[in-house]
Amino acid sequence: MCLGLPMTIIETDGISALCEYGIEKRFVSVMLLSKPPVGAKVLVHIDTAVRLLEDDEARLIAEALDGLDAALNGHDCDRFFADLIGREPLLPGHLR
Repeated sequence: MCLGLPMTIIETDGISALCEYGIEKRFVSVMLLSKPPVGAKVLVHIDTAVRLLEDDEARLIAEALDGLDAALNGHDCDRFFADLIGREPLLPGHLR
C-alpha cells in the first residue's frame, strides 16, 4: 500500500521543491501544481506533489498517519481516532 504524505514546501524553483514532513526532508516534483508557494502544504506521493492541501486537511492526514504508526508499534492509538470511538461505523450508501 502506498500513502501520500502531507508535506510543507520550504523552498522551490517552480519545478521541484524541498519539502518536509516531521524530520524528513526530500526534493519532490511540483510540476503537477501551478507554482505552489513556500509554506504551502502539499500531498506528496512517490516524490511528486499531487495536490495542495488546506492546513486542517494536512493536520488530519498527519494525525491519521501518527495513529497508524502508534498502532503498528503496539502503542495506544485511541487519541488519534477520538472521532471514531464510541460510535457505530457508517457504511457508504452504496454498501447499505
